[in-house]
Amino acid sequence: MIYRFRAILDTHEDVFRDIEIEASNTLEDLHNVITQSFGFGGQEMASFYVSNDLWEQGEEIALFDMSDEPGSVRVMSETLLEDVVDEDQTKLIYVYDFLNMWTFMVELAEIAEYEEGRSYPNLMFAHGQIPEEAPDKEFVAENMEGEDDDDEYGLNPEDYDTLDFDENWN
Repeated sequence: MIYRFRAILDTHEDVFRDIEIEASNTLEDLHNVITQSFGFGGQEMASFYVSNDLWEQGEEIALFDMSDEPGSVRVMSETLLEDVVDEDQTKLIYVYDFLNMWTFMVELAEIAEYEEGRSYPNLMFAHGQIPEEAPDKEFVAENMEGEDDDDEYGLNPEDYDTLDFDENWN
């Protein structure tokens, strides 16, 4: 079986690549195709995350196991695409270069038959140019309706500079 993915860079401009790859390939193979098709060198750390329909980040599948407990994290080279992605589970989040946080939404668009004479993986279509720098991510906590910026103790974070702390507080 051939998986046809669309890898979309999380940016304001439309930047995506359509990729064909064998379902029996590993996530490391998909990682390599994505980095090459977007023009990255491929030497930075990266991870895939299983995602739901709301693009919420789930289980991590890392390029290398850097955990404190070896074997506690799935790694790309040992994980087949067909074991992670199928008709029901179509979405992955891919993060490349944890310093710059290039983030991609990778979605299985179609499952097709192998075509004789075609080599896989295959870059089917490329649209848009990758920006010089990774898009900035803005992480903002949303206030519940009717709440102000005070924390649970009634303190506003902007007031912390005016609090009088004793030097010998411990």
